[in-house]
Amino acid sequence: MRIRLLVLVGLVAALPAHGARVLLHAGHLLDVSAGEFVAERTVVVEDGRIAAVEPGYRPGDPGEQVVDLSSAYVLPGLLDMHVHLDGELSPNRFVERFQLEPADRALRAVQYAERTLMAGFTTVRDLGTTDGIALSLRRAINEGRIKGPRIYAAGKSIATTGGHADPTNGVKSSLRGDPGPTEGVINSVEDARKAVRARYKEGADLIKITATGGVLSEAKSGDNPQFTVAEVEAIVAAARDYGYKVAAHAHGAEGMKRAVLGGVDSIEHGTYMTDEIMKLMKARGTWYVPTIIAGVYTAEKAKEPGYFSELVRPKAATIGAHIQATFGRAYKAGVKIAFGTDTGVSPHGDNWKEFVYMVEAGMPAMAALESATHGGAELLGMWDELGSIEVGKKADVIAVAADPVADIAAMGNVTFVMKEGVVYR
Repeated sequence: MRIRLLVLVGLVAALPAHGARVLLHAGHLLDVSAGEFVAERTVVVEDGRIAAVEPGYRPGDPGEQVVDLSSAYVLPGLLDMHVHLDGELSPNRFVERFQLEPADRALRAVQYAERTLMAGFTTVRDLGTTDGIALSLRRAINEGRIKGPRIYAAGKSIATTGGHADPTNGVKSSLRGDPGPTEGVINSVEDARKAVRARYKEGADLIKITATGGVLSEAKSGDNPQFTVAEVEAIVAAARDYGYKVAAHAHGAEGMKRAVLGGVDSIEHGTYMTDEIMKLMKARGTWYVPTIIAGVYTAEKAKEPGYFSELVRPKAATIGAHIQATFGRAYKAGVKIAFGTDTGVSPHGDNWKEFVYMVEAGMPAMAALESATHGGAELLGMWDELGSIEVGKKADVIAVAADPVADIAAMGNVTFVMKEGVVYR
């Protein structure tokens, strides 16, 4: 049976049934290892995995379904290493913390997860939600109850008292209390271990720490250091006991340096990264997840009166504007880069715009694509399963209508999405 997908307009005339042997006729297929698109390949999908990649267009045998992507550019499913699926930035963000029930936020997250998948992102790291929302979302997606990307969830981010992920920042004293390690707030090496173990107990896939101040927290500094090296080392050591990697939110140089010295696997944002830190990251193999779009978006919104509180607004205007330039320097310096957006700050589904900002900053389009395929899979420790269209890997495949190397904005027009052999778009 031959199935025609009208990829240029995104109209799906028919979809392969789950479990069927499917042949994808790819007009231009991204060979991640070679760093180029190759012409006219047949990708054979069976039981949710890539069974073969063959030259030319092989006709389907009886019982096989053929999907015509001959006019499209076909890529592995994309990986976004920094999202927050339980919310989206708005002028009401702070007030809604006191108005919305966890169920309200969870229902919104269902919509955000589907938008993410339809934008071609089949795998994400959710780097911080409360009330277990990302963990429940992960379960519902894995059980096939809702549509969304494959989620690796950090659960509650780990902060210090008053730090960027302290959940009581900005509230009156009678509501503030004194959250501790179970709530993701630490102040010692002992606390650090307990906080990691609490994340293990709740079912997290990795650990996220807020090594410096942040833009959107109701606190004065957006970049001050907030952990000692010893505390970071304790978090990393405990994380390794549970097979976890550690991601570190960091804007300021001193907190960033402490995080790298403490052994984290990735620096998120990296706004004021210095040449010294870049050299240190290269020496230690630390990844950089830039999230340029979050910086651009918050800097734009800072111009709108009333969008942010007067505590947050100057941070958004100052810090956000620096990330793109830092990224350009880090790329030229040879720091390992994995694609990430901090989506939830910017609107869900707009993740692809990060590619545009990366290319504007000097990264070649192919390198940007590799950061969201090979790079993300390597950072996750899942290169044997994800990040390329190769025999034995999960059948995560997307297509765009035009050549993204010629115009990276083509990544904003995803016309086909398959995750583990199931077609969603």
